[in-house]
Formats: sequence, C-alpha cells, structure tokens
Amino acid sequence: MKGTKLIKYASASIAAFFAFTVAAPAKSPAMAAIDGLQKGTWTLKQRGSADNRREVCLGDVIKLTQIQHGNANCTRYIIENAPNKLRLSYKCGNLGHGVTEIRRESSGLIQIYSQGIANGAPFSISLEGRRTGPC
Repeated sequence: MKGTKLIKYASASIAAFFAFTVAAPAKSPAMAAIDGLQKGTWTLKQRGSADNRREVCLGDVIKLTQIQHGNANCTRYIIENAPNKLRLSYKCGNLGHGVTEIRRESSGLIQIYSQGIANGAPFSISLEGRRTGPC
C-alpha cells in the first residue's frame, strides 16, 4: 500500500514538472542598436572611396549585419548588445562567415565595420549608412 502511494506521488510530481516545462519556440534576442532604425532606403558609402555607394531598401534590419552575404540564411551569435553598439559573428555555411560591428549615431545614421570570408575570399569593409528616403 505504501509503495502504491509512493508511485502515485512520484507520478504526480513528474507530471506537474513536465506540465510547466513546455517547449517554446526560440525568440531572436532584441538588437537594441539596430531595432529602432528607420525603415526605408539607406545609402551605404564605403569609407575611403568617393564613388563606392550602394542602396539598400531596409525592411529587415538584419541585412545590415551580413553586408557581404546578402540574403543568405546565416546563424548569428551576439557578442555585444548595447543601445548604440551591436557586435555579432555570423556563419553562412559554405558561403562564409564574418564579424560585424554596427555603431548607431541616430535612427538615420550608422557606422558598419565588417570582416570575414565571403565565397572563399577574405573581406574587410567599413561603411557609413544614412537613411535617404522611402523605398
């Protein structure tokens, strides 16, 4: 009789434990430095180059973290996450990897420093990003 009560008690305890440990989908952590950036067209100008500019229609701010890898599906690891500075590393499988630092000066002005490997070749890039209008 005592053994039956012990088994029932243990079963109830285990059931209660698992009832409160339901798996939830992983949520991407907030990236304070870029989450508040204005959506729209951003002009990215490479430092030290007069004419090397590119425009990005910014809907998803994550594009700024992997400039040399475009829309590749990459995994990210946040190294530093402050209100005005984000530093992360990312891996894009066979396409390469990188480390990017974004310094936010305002909601319409950022500095981007990124280096890594893209398509088998090393890269190092320094950009200034300014919001220049709607998409």
